[in-house]
Amino acid sequence: MDHVLQFFQQLDNLVWGAPLLVLLVGTGIYLTLRLGLLQIRYLPKAFRLIFTEDEGHGDISSFGALATALAATVGTGNIVGVATAIQTGGPGALFWMWMAAFFGMATKYAEGLLAIRYRTKDDNGHISGGPMYYILHGMGEKWRPLAIFFAVAGVLVALFGIGTMTQVNSITGSLQASFGTAPEVASVVIALVVSTIIFGGIHWISKVSEKVVPFMAAAYIFATVTIIVLHLDQLLPALKAVFSGAFTGTAAMGGFAGATVKMAIQKGVARGVFSNESGLGSAPIAAAAAKTNEPVEQGLISMTGTFIDTIIICSLTGLSLLVSGEWMAKGSTSTLTQDTFTGVFGPVGGIILTLCLVLFATTTILGWSYYGERCFEFLFGVKHINLYRTFFVFMVGLGGFLKLDLVWVIADIVNGLMALPNLIALLALSPVIIKESKQYFKK
Repeated sequence: MDHVLQFFQQLDNLVWGAPLLVLLVGTGIYLTLRLGLLQIRYLPKAFRLIFTEDEGHGDISSFGALATALAATVGTGNIVGVATAIQTGGPGALFWMWMAAFFGMATKYAEGLLAIRYRTKDDNGHISGGPMYYILHGMGEKWRPLAIFFAVAGVLVALFGIGTMTQVNSITGSLQASFGTAPEVASVVIALVVSTIIFGGIHWISKVSEKVVPFMAAAYIFATVTIIVLHLDQLLPALKAVFSGAFTGTAAMGGFAGATVKMAIQKGVARGVFSNESGLGSAPIAAAAAKTNEPVEQGLISMTGTFIDTIIICSLTGLSLLVSGEWMAKGSTSTLTQDTFTGVFGPVGGIILTLCLVLFATTTILGWSYYGERCFEFLFGVKHINLYRTFFVFMVGLGGFLKLDLVWVIADIVNGLMALPNLIALLALSPVIIKESKQYFKK
């Protein structure tokens, strides 16, 4: 088994190596330049659009589409992933996370625009959209194999990776550590809760996301801001460490072994992309369902997702780790943020973070259930959607019964494979993105 795990870890390192990360960030840089720094110029307008009344065809509100996309992206990566990046890449990793997010906003804008531009309806009258559709309808029938490749990868990630067992494993581990809850019992309860929501389709998923996502984000933001305020005298040194570490590396100190500039860039960019999913092609599947007839407006709304996920939530996690000094502590990255919360709030802090993790991971399950469903529908039609939903719930229930080292690695690999066809499509359809944008902003 160790040889199998080692093989897949090497494959994972190959898939998520420099070429894919360069392609992800490079696509964002290219779109940023061609769109004239759109993510700076139109960010205020983008936030205003979230709360404007929806006018157009679709299944859910634009806010519901954003909440569903955020449900899938705001997860354990915002808590554990940031800790991993800083503990291995040093404070400078946070700067490169910001850079990945900044250029990723242009990528997410392009994904949202194309999602509306090329969406369609399934045989049940529900909206279907995302990379598989803008590859097929934007690039032509001869590119169908690329669309199928994306859809297969999407189903695999939803059923066997990020969407099910890995999230449940995070939840059950936290509940067991904080409350002594048996993982098997917790995973069955989670499966029952998820089943009551996902069989209601995107309407139920978006309604739950609209309520839970703002609440969980606000609670987590409040807690992390409190930590930073209580260590306010350390904020300026922490920011200096972020900027100096980004370009000079970070020397060994405390329990921190030191990090080069290369490590800071690699860990920061990789964790940033993992967290906000810009370029992976998942968020446009939710964006396609929005009630709007204006592709550019949905693109702008989608762009705010990356800003909220990384520029706000990941930054607050990173800064709370830095100002408290916990990032230099020896030990597991999975407990770094928990130790920070416990150090400030006492035992209650551990409970607060556990509840945040439970909500973050549960909403990620809901978001990915929909992503996988739309990919499944593209491959097999609407007849067997309930079969997909049943199997999805079963895989959620399995999460507390399995050791997931190998599953995490396979999920990582397939997630990377989702990005390739999507990035090819974004670059191929960039003339459409630029033309639509110019026409809209000229109005």
